Formats: sequence, C-alpha cells, structure tokens
Amino acid sequence: MKWPFANNIINNILRNTKVVFIIYVIVAIAISIQLFSLSSKDILPNHQVYTEYNNYIIFKQSHFHLLENKDLYKLYLDECWDYYKYSPAFSLLFGVFAYFPDIIGLILWNLANALLLFLSIRYLTQFSNQKRNAILFFVLIELITSLQNSQSNGLMAALIIFTFGFLENKKYAWATLCIVFSIFIKIFGVVAFVLFIFYPDKWKLILYSLFWTLFFFFIPLLVVNHHQLYFLYERWWILLGQDHAVSNGLSVMNWLIIWFNITIKKNIVLLTGLIIFLLPLLRIKQYKYFQFRLMLLASILIWTVIFNHKAESPTFIIAICGIAIWYFSKQRNWPDTILVITAFIFTSMSVTDIFPPFVRNHYFIPFVIKVAPCIFIWIKIMYELLFEDYNKQKINSVASL
Repeated sequence: MKWPFANNIINNILRNTKVVFIIYVIVAIAISIQLFSLSSKDILPNHQVYTEYNNYIIFKQSHFHLLENKDLYKLYLDECWDYYKYSPAFSLLFGVFAYFPDIIGLILWNLANALLLFLSIRYLTQFSNQKRNAILFFVLIELITSLQNSQSNGLMAALIIFTFGFLENKKYAWATLCIVFSIFIKIFGVVAFVLFIFYPDKWKLILYSLFWTLFFFFIPLLVVNHHQLYFLYERWWILLGQDHAVSNGLSVMNWLIIWFNITIKKNIVLLTGLIIFLLPLLRIKQYKYFQFRLMLLASILIWTVIFNHKAESPTFIIAICGIAIWYFSKQRNWPDTILVITAFIFTSMSVTDIFPPFVRNHYFIPFVIKVAPCIFIWIKIMYELLFEDYNKQKINSVASL
C-alpha cells in the first residue's frame, strides 16, 4: 500500500536541513537539562552520591587534576565513580568546558558532540542533501543514548568521518588533525590511519600526522613539567592494559563466549579481526572508486566498536554511523533492508523503553543482543569489499525515501 501524503511529508523533512539542525540542537540541550535536573544517585557501597552526568564530571575534574599535578588515572571516589581513561591532552583541552557552571558546561559539551557529528555527515558532499539528512535521522536515537551518558562517542564518530571527508577534499592538515585528536581521546581511532593508503602525497600525510602527534603529546607541558608528563603517560598506558585484561564489553569476544561458548584470547580475536579488516586492501585496482573508499570508512566505524573490549551501549553511535553510511550509499535490496531494520531495532532501540525492562534485563543485556546486528552487517560489508566490482557502482538516490 502506498501512502503518498506520508511520503511527501518525509521527503519534505529530509530536504530541510535547518529542521534537522534544530532537532539536533534541541535534543542536545534537552538531554543536558534533564541530566542536570535528575536526582543524584547512590552507586557504591560507601553510599557516595553521584550525578547522572558522571562522565562529564570525570572529564571536568581531570582538567583540574592536571593543573594540580595529580595522578589523572587514580580513582577519585569523592568526585566521580569511574576512572579517567583519556590522554593528558584531552584533560587540558577540556578546560574549554570545565570552567563553566555544570549546567552550561554540560550543554556545551553535548552540543559539541551532537553538532560536530551533524557537520561531519553534512560534509559528505558526495551524498545528496536528502541522503545526508536520512543518515542523521537514522543515527539520532543512538546519539541520544551517547548524550544521555555525557560521553565523547559522538565526537569520536565525527572525527573519523571528518577525516574521510577532508582526505577526499585533499585537506590533509585538517584530516590528520582529526585522526590524531581521535587517538588522543580513544586510542582505537588509530585504525582510521588505514584510509591514508588511498590518497596521494603520503609524505604530507606522514609529516602532518607527526606534527599533530607531537602537538597533542606535548601540549600538557603548558601546565605540567616533563617529569609529571612522563608519569601521566606511563599511568595511562598501565590503566589501558588493566582495562584490556578485565573486560569484554559488547564486543565480538563476548558474543563468541555467550552465543557459542567459544573462549579465545582477546588478542587472537583482535588480530583475526584486523587481518580480515585489511584483506580488501589487496584489491588495489578498486582504490580509485569512491564507493570502495566509502565502504572502508563504514567498515572502520563498525570495526572500532565490535572489536573494542570496552564497548558499551553509548559507544554504538560510532558503529551505527558506519551502518547508515553503508546502507544509504548503495543500491539496496531486501537482505540489506532486513539487516538495517534489525540493527535499528536491536542495536538502537534495544536500550529504550520500547522494550519492557524484563526483556532488556533478561535477554538483551545477558545475550549482548546490541552488538549482534553490527557484527552481521560488518561481515556483509567485508564480503562486498572483497568481491564486488565498484567500477559499476554509484551512490544511490534517496528519492524513494
């Protein structure tokens, strides 16, 4: 059955970028006000009370810990209930938000995550206007989940997508800035360096990357001495190693254990996933086709989540961006549509109130349902990257949406 009136409304919304922008702004502000307004909660046995925007507090306090020459990677239970796990450079730069009252800083932080993601997808100018807006609507629920946890994952997704967009437009200084900054937030951003293989002037890319790496590595010296900086990097490395040892998260590793009772060392799973991820690079003749490069971007966005032993629900905005880019950029068929609907329901919607708490707590969480559609779609993308001829492909129109 066709619904021309409904289709016209949808198409009109998808053509109106201002509406999408306003929705992103309203969502970020509303979530921030909601988090700030909610009562604090008692989490740990010591009955310490913590805010609902605990991650923002972690980031904020890390800035002041840096200025006070404290150990950034120590647990400060009198302030927040988890460890700070990012670089000293991120602590310093978070001062942009840290000096505001919490309500203002939290709004600005969530706006930065939402609007940078908005801009990065809008920067994919090879897509039609409608297609970019369709992607933004598709990822919105997952973005909300990340913002409700005052996380940095919207920013991470934006930096990786911006890296691709800047590379396509030969803006290498900006591309390398984005990718290096992403690594100094969450180290798994390093996977996006693979994109460099597609573009000329590789010496420029290497030199710009080296410059930004040194910049972010040493910029904390503005507020600490070199002994303290060495100590902080040493502590960061130790903490990341400890994290790797104790957690499986919503990852391929945990999926194999829970679904198939297969226990394999994390490093072996990670290495296997990396080898599979790199196999399409053997198809050198396909490098010149935009669609091939775009599909590798989609693969990167999904890979960095499903092979991340610390992946949690708010992290999946990164993977869902990859899924949206994959789906809305190709000639679609019913298997792809089924896969993307499955991802929307069981990845994006699985943590929402559309499902009763009993279902979420007894089925979705114990059986790591959220990651499964992402794994299946990544496998499909890898099959396409390995066997399709991208010489015959162009980005499909979204006129039918």
